[in-house]
Amino acid sequence: MAAPAGKRRVRAGRTAAVQVMAPVSDGGGETEPLLDESLLVFELGAERFAVRAGVVREVVRAVAISSLPGAPAVVEGVINFRARIVPVVDPRRRFNLPEVPLHSDQHFIVAAAGARLVAVRVDQATELVSVATQAIERAASVVPAGPYVAGVARLPDGLLVIHDLERFLSIDEALEVDAALQRVGAGPVPARGAP
Repeated sequence: MAAPAGKRRVRAGRTAAVQVMAPVSDGGGETEPLLDESLLVFELGAERFAVRAGVVREVVRAVAISSLPGAPAVVEGVINFRARIVPVVDPRRRFNLPEVPLHSDQHFIVAAAGARLVAVRVDQATELVSVATQAIERAASVVPAGPYVAGVARLPDGLLVIHDLERFLSIDEALEVDAALQRVGAGPVPARGAP
């Protein structure tokens, strides 16, 4: 099934590369690349959220999570991602949503959270959408959720809360994660660098 213009379906297997470019008509029948905000949409229960596609490295199927003693509550544990120990964050814990058990139908969105690489556990990563910047309200004017929300996008089929992964972990939480990783013999995982 083809996705509507401006959208691309996301499939997670071993890896699903994220390429962001969507055709848009200029009104004269010609199409050109859309230069607006590209978002990866994901679901948590019945709710839809998004992250900026530019920070996403890969979408992969969920795998077993190992515990990370001493990590903050929002960090569920760690996974081995391409021979790197990567913390798994759970947005449900951040936003006080009901927890659900881990299962293989879920996805990890492996992405840069500032200088750190993290895996965000979601029910499903569903699609890439391109949203006109004018359709995105800044978080401060819409949602009092603090620094974790970058904005809210108005789409034809509803609103989409955009998570700000760079601020998902507070400074104190990031320090706790670093200390917990060091205790188990793994240092912080940089978002950029050699695979």
